[in-house]
Amino acid sequence: MSEKGVLVVISGFSGAGKGTVVKRLMENDSFRLSISATTRAPRPGEQDGREYFFLSREEFQKRIEEGRFLEWAEFSGNLYGTPKDYVWEQMSRGRDVILEIEAQGALQVKEQFGEAGLIFLAAPSMEVLRKRLVGRGTEDPEQVSRRLRQAVDEIEKMDRYDYIVINDELDTCVEQVRQIIRMLHERPCQKRELIESLREEAREMKLS
Repeated sequence: MSEKGVLVVISGFSGAGKGTVVKRLMENDSFRLSISATTRAPRPGEQDGREYFFLSREEFQKRIEEGRFLEWAEFSGNLYGTPKDYVWEQMSRGRDVILEIEAQGALQVKEQFGEAGLIFLAAPSMEVLRKRLVGRGTEDPEQVSRRLRQAVDEIEKMDRYDYIVINDELDTCVEQVRQIIRMLHERPCQKRELIESLREEAREMKLS
């Protein structure tokens, strides 16, 4: 009996390692990373349908009006969104779709598609998070402070997630996320074909 894939939304503090975790998950062929649509121009080497779906602003606005995005937002003058069509197509093929996105967008997805599984990756403590941000060496002190202030805002949204995973040791964290995805497949909403098949058998056996 075929089973559709699940939509997994992964968020987390900047510096919590969500990009690394997602990269490890994508080593599994059954996963697909959600491709966003954007109104920004392609950068050298980028291809439509690979890095992004590149749309004109008019086309993007039209798709917003048609309700074709799970979530969308504007950053630095450009629009970004998660197309429903791509996600539904991949899930219908039995593939689990991973969407790496910030908390505000994740909660939009949950409102549109309640069956999505939301996972938040956290650092063990704010001090560990600060040390990781400093240790990356890619941001100046003001940028580190801004990331930490952003984390404070994200803490207030954490209790709206389905699962929280602490990324203290990478291999353990990745395995915990994989286990959660396996559990998402066992929910009743993923077993509708089985439930209906059992109902039909029961009717044929005149048990109901």
